[in-house]
Amino acid sequence: RRRPGGAGAGRGGGGGPARGGGGGPARPRRGGGPPSAPSPRVTSDEDLCAKLVGHWSRRVLEGRTYGDYQSMGLSGGQYDILREVVDAARAAERRGTAEIGQLIDRQAREGCAARYRAGGPGGGPWR
Repeated sequence: RRRPGGAGAGRGGGGGPARGGGGGPARPRRGGGPPSAPSPRVTSDEDLCAKLVGHWSRRVLEGRTYGDYQSMGLSGGQYDILREVVDAARAAERRGTAEIGQLIDRQAREGCAARYRAGGPGGGPWR
């Protein structure tokens, strides 16, 4: 049974989402309590590039891929970095360098940092 004065009258507030009214997004809580879940971390273009290039460089060196940059989810520019990283890793292997994984990570990070230093490549998302 409804009370006189409309929905929510005498109950301390209007008809927000918890009371079945409004239908819009919930308003932020007042009182400064902790949020119910932490905000997700956004991965920068540079970090994503370095992770992808590092991963696929290892796969190429293992002989477990055929080198199609599109199937790897890389742009043309990221694939250029991958080829440089793989070339450096192969040269290091020929010299007997033991820490190829660290070399791959460092080269990928440096190549991607240079690529995204000015905010990203120009000429469209495929570059």
